[in-house]
Amino acid sequence: MRKKYKTKDGDYEQIFFRTQQGINQHRTRGNLSLQPKLADLEVVIDSNERYPWKFGEHNITRQNLSVDDYALMLDNEIEAIVERKTFDNMLSDIAKIQVLHQQLTELSTYRHAAVVIEAQYGDFLSSDKIGKYSSPAHMGRALAELSVLHPNLPIIYAGNRKEANHWSLRFFEAVLKKHNDPTNDAIATAVA
Repeated sequence: MRKKYKTKDGDYEQIFFRTQQGINQHRTRGNLSLQPKLADLEVVIDSNERYPWKFGEHNITRQNLSVDDYALMLDNEIEAIVERKTFDNMLSDIAKIQVLHQQLTELSTYRHAAVVIEAQYGDFLSSDKIGKYSSPAHMGRALAELSVLHPNLPIIYAGNRKEANHWSLRFFEAVLKKHNDPTNDAIATAVA
């Protein structure tokens, strides 16, 4: 931003910066860019899910999904997709890591996709919890490899079933809001 000198001719570039302390002291009271729930979500739950998550009053359909467990549908197309992993499911998938890489590669082809794990990251590094599956060091290397080889696929360690369900619902709501409000693309571009 250019600003005129007060005591002489010409102008100068005015630079604004914020310190970490200043950022911490200022709490934005404005609205989030992606406000929740403009309309009902159209969620498809894979018919193979034995104990599916709940999505409140939104429109739920059960059908066979070719990939993954939960999908947000817009105009009869998959707009967002979530792969749900329990702790035990993730442990057994890591034992067959090449198959897991193939699954995540396919999942990465969707614009909005995520893997949501119903466990904490630290659970995979606890020899008491992983038991016979592997060593904590191997498990840490495997989880790091997943993040490195699939960099555009968020892997969320939600902690438990309830929090994983909640995160996925909010994820679908944010995707719907982004889809319905094109000004959010401008925000995403500016942030990038």
